[in-house]
Amino acid sequence: MVSISRFSFGGTAAIVTSMALIVGLNAATATKATIISGLLVVALADNLTDSLSIHIYQESERLEERNAFITTLTNFTTRLVLSISFVLLVLLLPITSAIIVSVIWGFSLLIALTCMLARDRNVSVASEVFKHVAVALMVIIASQGIGAWIPAHIG
Repeated sequence: MVSISRFSFGGTAAIVTSMALIVGLNAATATKATIISGLLVVALADNLTDSLSIHIYQESERLEERNAFITTLTNFTTRLVLSISFVLLVLLLPITSAIIVSVIWGFSLLIALTCMLARDRNVSVASEVFKHVAVALMVIIASQGIGAWIPAHIG
């Protein structure tokens, strides 16, 4: 059985970052191609650096090499698959629909992941969902604000 801890970091990062990128870049009036490009850059570059960071951290904690590698690989794969799911939504849907569906998809995934984690830890599901959704909303709102502010004030 795969431990939820092996994919929780990557899953959360992919979900929240993808939603924030889609909403923020759209607020900056980015084209569909630009949004897809941004998602793919993050899916690869940010994913690889985060996976490497996790791996190096686990090595510094003297985690057994095989476990460190499996966690790193699981994190990378989880982030890549989830990021690609957002790319497909933007690619296949009109941009307005893609934004709405991506946010619904992202929050559904975040809530499902949070519920699994809360049950695994024997803590209040409602409390954890509230906290995680609140933080994700703040990230998305900040991204939308940045996306709208930059074109209005810079070039």
